[in-house]
Amino acid sequence: MYFTDRGIEELIRRRGDEEFTCEWLAEQLQAFVDANPDFEVPVERFATWLARLDDPED
Repeated sequence: MYFTDRGIEELIRRRGDEEFTCEWLAEQLQAFVDANPDFEVPVERFATWLARLDDPED
């Protein structure tokens, strides 16, 4: 188990039954980067990965 798995498991446990929009997620990612600028690159990579999940060329 990776250390990050604990955070993912907590997210599922606390918010697993909620539904949200991509717009809401994008706003939360922007707020997180605003508060934690050192994470700009990983958040950008994660957002790009999510955006391209269905793209067969990626």
